Amino acid sequence: MKKNNLSHKGLSLSQAQSISNLCNQRALEITKQLISVNNYSKSVVVDDVRHETVKGVKLPNNIVNLLTEKAKLHACQAFLMENMKAKEELLTNAKKDVYQIPNGLISITPVHPVFITPLRLSEVSEVFGWEQLTTDEYNEYLEAEAYASHIGQFIHEKSILSGLRNEINSIPAIEWMVIKGDGSKTPVNIMVHHTAEGLMKVHEELAALHRNFEQIVNYYKAKVKNITTERNAEIARLNADAQNDAEMQNGILQADYATALKKVSESINTAKAEFEKERQANIKKFAGLRIDVDKRFQETINIFLEQLPKE
Repeated sequence: MKKNNLSHKGLSLSQAQSISNLCNQRALEITKQLISVNNYSKSVVVDDVRHETVKGVKLPNNIVNLLTEKAKLHACQAFLMENMKAKEELLTNAKKDVYQIPNGLISITPVHPVFITPLRLSEVSEVFGWEQLTTDEYNEYLEAEAYASHIGQFIHEKSILSGLRNEINSIPAIEWMVIKGDGSKTPVNIMVHHTAEGLMKVHEELAALHRNFEQIVNYYKAKVKNITTERNAEIARLNADAQNDAEMQNGILQADYATALKKVSESINTAKAEFEKERQANIKKFAGLRIDVDKRFQETINIFLEQLPKE
């Protein structure tokens, strides 16, 4: 299971869901604002009256702030969703948990012990590596991934900014339009409100931000891969040791066989009672968990928390 920020203080799940929805709505508003950006407006003069045929929409002056806000919103939403899923998973697992009788307690009928066949550990996947990160590291990864993704989408090939840059140098100074019935052409004034240099500056600024966050993402991916590789090497050593240990313990099993049989029945009842007690305690504990907000997301959450009814 991935890292989480669940504790007995912070946001309830209903608050977290509402704030997640509000983050998503605000991010969509920013997206809608950006997809209408173009490089020019068009207008024609007919009978001394100017008519606008294409409305010009410039890049907002706060484009960097908008994109970082959007990334921050998505990072906050990812944080909330991860923790909501984590609580649900804890509750589900606790409710489904059933008592498993150990092999030695399955029956009170005396049977000769089955000699140990060493249990070979399976290699772990990168899921294991992610689980070894601290909560702070995992949250930093979530944040950096959101920033890198959303800034990258805006500047990479076929993106909004790329389209503007590709178009800027091919915009004609004037166009002609047939408006009058006699077929004569009327000039269409084209007013370019961006420059190639200006768009390049925006690209360079965003690209620098993107590289920074992408480096963080790549760092954690490499770290997880290294952790996974090291763990699999350790598993290989453990499997070899298990083979040797099994040979020793098979001798001990025979000696301990008579003593263990006397305790089987009592052990089963005691273990079942303890298991159920612990299971019910876990269900109660997990049901009361809330989301303890990481400080990097607190500002965003405070903005939306003020819009919610007090609990």
